[in-house]
Amino acid sequence: MKLYDMELSGNCYKIRLLCGLLGIDYERVPIDLMQGQHKAEAFLQLNPRGQIPVLDDDGLLIWDSSAILVYLARQYGGEQWLPLAAPAMATVMQWLSLAQNELLYGLARARAAKKFKRPWDQDQCRQHGRQGLQVLEQRLANNAWLAGPQPTIADIACYPYVALAPEGGVELAEFPAVLAWIERIRALPGYVGMPGIGAD
Repeated sequence: MKLYDMELSGNCYKIRLLCGLLGIDYERVPIDLMQGQHKAEAFLQLNPRGQIPVLDDDGLLIWDSSAILVYLARQYGGEQWLPLAAPAMATVMQWLSLAQNELLYGLARARAAKKFKRPWDQDQCRQHGRQGLQVLEQRLANNAWLAGPQPTIADIACYPYVALAPEGGVELAEFPAVLAWIERIRALPGYVGMPGIGAD
């Protein structure tokens, strides 16, 4: 199994984290976004969208972090990480949607604007990100995990850009339930970190 990724990408980290939790061995293939490697013809053969991460599981190519999480959970994780019952699965998908909307366009873009000088309005991104954090706080105030009694890919999808929020100028002190959830994720067996949110 190969993972085409970049060390500082939260979307790529989602995959590394789930692989760590599932005990999956894989080969990392670094892609240099600053040099435009993700837009090179060779890479576009792997993902026509020119984005990372991309997973190659014995010739099966999967791109998009949410799609890869779903694949790994179903292929290697049993029912814990992506339950089969329709209501439980729909609940997981709701949080994957939050990860790809408020957390991505809010927290992730605020971080990218501040850390990587990307051309986004930091104040607007932070406001959008805080809206997502408020939704998480409301859920986690009375629930240990986002989509059920145990962690699922819902938690893995939302975790990176939430934990990295301070790098984008969004402090988490006003979200105590979110902070407690972050600590629960860090305590999971097989947890791996990334720069900005704790070492392996």
